[in-house]
Amino acid sequence: ELGGQSQTSLAEDVAVTVAVYICGWSCGSNQNKPTFFKTPPQTTSPPRLNTPIMLLDEDPGTLIHHTIGNFNIHPDKQAVTRINDSLSTLQQSRDLRIRDAESSLRKLSRHLNSLTTQHEEAVAVHDSGKHAAEIVELDTKKFRIAKAASELEIESERLESELEMLKERLADLESQGLEGDEATRREREADDATILRLKIFRSLGIDIEPDEAGNFNRAVIRNSRKGDVHVVNIDPKFSRFFYSNYFWSTMQG
Repeated sequence: ELGGQSQTSLAEDVAVTVAVYICGWSCGSNQNKPTFFKTPPQTTSPPRLNTPIMLLDEDPGTLIHHTIGNFNIHPDKQAVTRINDSLSTLQQSRDLRIRDAESSLRKLSRHLNSLTTQHEEAVAVHDSGKHAAEIVELDTKKFRIAKAASELEIESERLESELEMLKERLADLESQGLEGDEATRREREADDATILRLKIFRSLGIDIEPDEAGNFNRAVIRNSRKGDVHVVNIDPKFSRFFYSNYFWSTMQG
């Protein structure tokens, strides 16, 4: 409908323009005019007949109609159609964006109302005095925990130092073996009478060996002069005097 109205208005404008040009040409000079627009030559008539008279071979309405028909308005009609299509597409796109924006606005409005309600409830149940007391209590706990952590760190460093010392001591003991170093062995032998007696027997060529229970009930007597070795099992039913004489005679024999 819009395209039809535009085309009718365009035809009317063209007709008016042609009519204006016809009037202008008819009122001007005869130079460069069409033959049907030229005014007849003036005669020697009285001055009142000097007004030019326009003579047309055809009816002006017919000329205007033919003139309108000579205009090619099809491209203009196509352009108007394309413009209408573009306007329709733009309007649809605009309506779609408006609907999307309205939907987003409603969603955000609901979210805002929910947050506002939550905020109002939180403000209503908030107790500033209780909150301050909880903050103070939490600060106190924080300082206590920090102090305990510092003390534990110091204790950890002390234990690490003690552990290093014990490791060094263990390494020294492992390097010395089960009997310890020479000074330790001498000190132990000086304090232990049993070790001292065993050492005396060993110097005489007698080795006293313990059994599985740790009792010394076996003696190995070596005679260095003869190269003999005698093994004696000590029986408790014989006295120490007997074994002393036996050991002595065996070493001398």
